[in-house]
Amino acid sequence: MRRYWLLFSQAVTVLLAAWFVVATLKPDWLRSAAVTTGTGVALVEAPTPANAPPPVGSFRQAAQRASAAVVSINTSKAPPRQQLNDPWFRFFFGDQGEQAQVGLGSGVIISPEGYILTNNHVVEGADEIEVTLNDSRSTQAKVIGTDPETDLAVLKIELDRLPVITLGNSDALQVGDQVLAIGNPFGVGQTVTSGIVSALGRNQLGINTFENFIQTDAAINPGNSGGALVDVGGQLMGINTAIYSRSGGSMGIGFAIPTSTAKQVLEGIVKDGVVRRGWIGVEPADLSPDLMETFGVKARHGVLVTGVLQNGPAAQAGLRPGDVIIDVAGKPIANVSELLTTVAALKPGAAAPFKVQRRDASLELNVTPGQRPRPRAPVR
Repeated sequence: MRRYWLLFSQAVTVLLAAWFVVATLKPDWLRSAAVTTGTGVALVEAPTPANAPPPVGSFRQAAQRASAAVVSINTSKAPPRQQLNDPWFRFFFGDQGEQAQVGLGSGVIISPEGYILTNNHVVEGADEIEVTLNDSRSTQAKVIGTDPETDLAVLKIELDRLPVITLGNSDALQVGDQVLAIGNPFGVGQTVTSGIVSALGRNQLGINTFENFIQTDAAINPGNSGGALVDVGGQLMGINTAIYSRSGGSMGIGFAIPTSTAKQVLEGIVKDGVVRRGWIGVEPADLSPDLMETFGVKARHGVLVTGVLQNGPAAQAGLRPGDVIIDVAGKPIANVSELLTTVAALKPGAAAPFKVQRRDASLELNVTPGQRPRPRAPVR
């Protein structure tokens, strides 16, 4: 009997020592304990370490880094004056014409000074702009400048301790890269959706004058306009701006303006109040068999000049109708969209070399671009 008692006491001592070591070094192991609910049912809870890493494949960290800098934008605009004074409008529709028109969108804080990037169509014509941060703070914003040709606008708010997003290199994006879209769709509150980069360099969509969109299948819906498209590191890759939809909701085809374009617009607006772009005063056209026959063109690639503005920069440099622009400042030109974008990137007043094919002759002309005239607001 004494022998059994001795074995029992030694076993208990070893178990208590083991429990003490585990409780001291690995207390989380002991948290998976049975908990009795009010109904008398015993449940087993999994351990929840305070600093547990995110599950494999989770975008938690990217969303947390970027979401704080994405804001909701609410706009209001007074109704057109002609509606208020039109007796027939009031007869058929009552006094609803006196109600302010409201809009909804998103934006991204890109500097501690309070500068916010969003879409021009979000704030266009707005009389009041209210910005709500992810931490529930709200304030009025003022428009610093807009660029309708890229559908971008820069706002400014006056608040302290502002979260700021990190700008990424959108030129390094590749088709298939994972991205997140962050915004306030339909006004339900901040939402994060995930997808991949479906295509790059989308243009000729008829949305903006200058188009170089990132296409993504991350869900983008009304209210997401002006929100952030970020990579898996939470860095800003683009500003969500448009969707292709037949129903008004996401169909897996969304478009974002690359950060490289947004940065140029931001710097131009903050520094000069406007975006200064190059302009040469020509009417370009993509090469086609009919045009090549009409103008007697021998070139097989480039952009055909069908018209030249009298006394414009191109005319003064010697460009003529029928010339084919092959290269601008060392960059090959394949279509009208590339010519428009490349010329716009030139500095007004600084001469740039243009390689031109004129029938059988190859020429190099130095063209000094002027400043591109400010366009009328596009009809969206």
